[in-house]
Amino acid sequence: MRPSPEPGRTRLPDLEELRSRLEAIADELADAALDRLREAAAHGGDADEERAITRARRAVERAVHLLKASDTQEAPEESFE
Repeated sequence: MRPSPEPGRTRLPDLEELRSRLEAIADELADAALDRLREAAAHGGDADEERAITRARRAVERAVHLLKASDTQEAPEESFE
């Protein structure tokens, strides 16, 4: 358990914990995108929703990458796909 922050200061989140949560969210988004793609293929629809979910997943993955880079003090290479 972490010690309480000093009065007047907020507790900073553990970056490893945040990265882990973001990685789990990226996995959930990947699963959701595949589900939407299957639904679109099965019902003859378009994959607009899948594309939006995939873009969101990529954004979350970029956030994970940036947090990892902050730990190693590397300058992250940003890619905007």
